[in-house]
Amino acid sequence: MTDASLPSGPLPNALPRPAEELPQLKRIWATPGGWRILSAVNNTVIGYFYIGTAFLFFLLAGILGLLMRTQLAVPQNTFLSQETYNQVFTMHGTVMMFLFAVPVVEALGVLLLPQMLGARDLPFPRLGAFAFWAYFIGGLVFFSTLFFDLAPSGGWFMYPPLTSTAYSPGIGADFWLLGIGFIEISAIAGAIEIIVGVLRTRAPGMTLDKMPVFAWTMLIFAGMIVFAFPAVILATFLLELERAFGWPFFIAAKGGDPLLWQHLFWFFGHPEVYIIFLPAAGMLSMIVPTMAGTPLIAHRMIVVALIATGFFSFGLWVHHMFTTGIPTMSLGFFSAASMAVSIPSGIQVFAWIATFAAGRLKVTAASLFALGFLAIFTLGGLTGVMVAMVPFDWQVHDTYFVVAHFHYVLVGGMVFPMFAGFYYWTPAFSRKPLSERLGKWAFWLIFIGFNTTFFPMHLAGLLGMPRRVYTYPAGLGWDGYNLASTIGAFMLASGVAVFLLDLIRNMRLTNGTPAGNIWNAGTLEWLPNGVYSARSVPLVSSRYPLWEQPGLAVAVEEGRHYLPGTPTGRRETL
Repeated sequence: MTDASLPSGPLPNALPRPAEELPQLKRIWATPGGWRILSAVNNTVIGYFYIGTAFLFFLLAGILGLLMRTQLAVPQNTFLSQETYNQVFTMHGTVMMFLFAVPVVEALGVLLLPQMLGARDLPFPRLGAFAFWAYFIGGLVFFSTLFFDLAPSGGWFMYPPLTSTAYSPGIGADFWLLGIGFIEISAIAGAIEIIVGVLRTRAPGMTLDKMPVFAWTMLIFAGMIVFAFPAVILATFLLELERAFGWPFFIAAKGGDPLLWQHLFWFFGHPEVYIIFLPAAGMLSMIVPTMAGTPLIAHRMIVVALIATGFFSFGLWVHHMFTTGIPTMSLGFFSAASMAVSIPSGIQVFAWIATFAAGRLKVTAASLFALGFLAIFTLGGLTGVMVAMVPFDWQVHDTYFVVAHFHYVLVGGMVFPMFAGFYYWTPAFSRKPLSERLGKWAFWLIFIGFNTTFFPMHLAGLLGMPRRVYTYPAGLGWDGYNLASTIGAFMLASGVAVFLLDLIRNMRLTNGTPAGNIWNAGTLEWLPNGVYSARSVPLVSSRYPLWEQPGLAVAVEEGRHYLPGTPTGRRETL
């Protein structure tokens, strides 16, 4: 260890530590047994609950997607009726966007951030538990509508006047509006905890410049939620008032404006794309240096790019509305902004490629999913620049080209990094890593299946196939592309099934001492840990303390750093 990497002065605590210190620490932080585990507020338990619930909704939404693809496999199919297809379509999009994508990212933050920051827990454990249970109950009630023929059928974007009482009678749309309100409140509660946690519970010596990129992305993610989500809460509140009391916020014939809904919804909806993407990019910025065996290239530039992406994302929402008759000057501004946001994303992609090139790549399941992300997200970004051009957007708006684009961006930009994260971080929480052999099988099935599913949709869209249709006539040139997409969807599902089998097999190994730092990673979440996180809160002096501060892991585990016990007999963090 060089003098530059050492903190000045002796370590905060000397050896030997009191004999009762570690047993008391374990007792205070112990997870309740039996049914009492439902009352747990520890970030690890809540993180497991969060991830498990979000992944359950991912599987359910995936099954709905398979039903849709089965219906569209051949022309004039009668596998699903029109109304059932509309319900399945609405639920698929809603569950993926509201019940999976944002919650699973928040879940990974709840689970990983304390260890990554060197803290015992996030600062408001009960607020975190409230956020999870609000999400769990709201999501469960909302999804159950599908089994009682009460599911909404107006699309996951719920555009009025289609969702007004005149065209969507019954209570299906009301379930959507009230359920989404619950889920958004949950997200805001979790975001507040993450913001305070990142700003106030970092380990001593961990300045913002030394903070892991994933923590930066979670801070920006949470800040964006606080600004963006109130817009959709307001929109759902206004539409529910219109449906319940006849107040015409969105009824043009009575002085309302249906475009108001689109402005409010997409002011939330487009930042949500980056709310989902940024933490996934943060995962890549943690995984890539470890798999390359070298520090991340252009660390500060990546942080600036992340902040710029968050800022730009609030100036793009109108590109969802290019065909609504907005003024020409507005078209030009939002078109330029939609192209400009690709610059910070491109900076990150080049930095990851440069990091891979600077080191020596370990070919693992995690690195394969990271490389798969780079390929798929780059293609999604290219089609994003295409639809940012107003004349081209006019041609492909509401066609399957747009469906292909946003799946390449969202699945490539979020789901592939999520799988990479599962394979990368499992050894930190389980006695055994996930299987590399099964992981590589899962990757190739998912990668090939994904491209077989969604790439043909570009071509079907260019041939004029509209989105949101439950069937189509033969002879328009769409038949082969739809059949290929359906075959690819089932291949993609088989890859997810292989991963799920491996994950279930590994779940029984979550008790006991974790496998630990098998990748030789350099960040704090790889310190030896228990239910209390690390034994003592480390004093750090670099971005990669486990690489640049030799002996840190041993000293932390011996209790030589801060807060090695529980001085007040209660749960504490710095």
